[in-house]
Amino acid sequence: MALWIQISTGSNEPIYMQIVSQISEAIAKGEISAGQKLPAVRKLAAELVINPNTVAKAYSELEQAGLITTKTGSGTFVNDPKLRTFDAANINILAERMDSIVARGINLGINASDLAAMFRGRVDRFINKSQKREKENERDST
Repeated sequence: MALWIQISTGSNEPIYMQIVSQISEAIAKGEISAGQKLPAVRKLAAELVINPNTVAKAYSELEQAGLITTKTGSGTFVNDPKLRTFDAANINILAERMDSIVARGINLGINASDLAAMFRGRVDRFINKSQKREKENERDST
């Protein structure tokens, strides 16, 4: 599996969170599908030229979020979205991030309806990409 992750060492965001964000986004877009195996911790660390503990921490965060599961001896796999559970803590984190985005939009002078339309457009883009990938995967498996 080709997992394309770009690390920015000059970023204020910790490297493990950059990995978490990029893998989460790839899962949401359907670029990585349910059941797909992620690279081993050491392999990904070697590819990114970072400490394996950093990748292990990222995988741990993703597992706590319910996005992946590590099976000892088999590897790390993307969970089926239908089997994921939503906990209050993750919902609160999402709401706080949305608040931050809304505040930033308002500070840029974007009105509420344009901001809502922009958000809806981004959501639709993710959903459309995900559905397109699902259809491609269905065609490939038949």
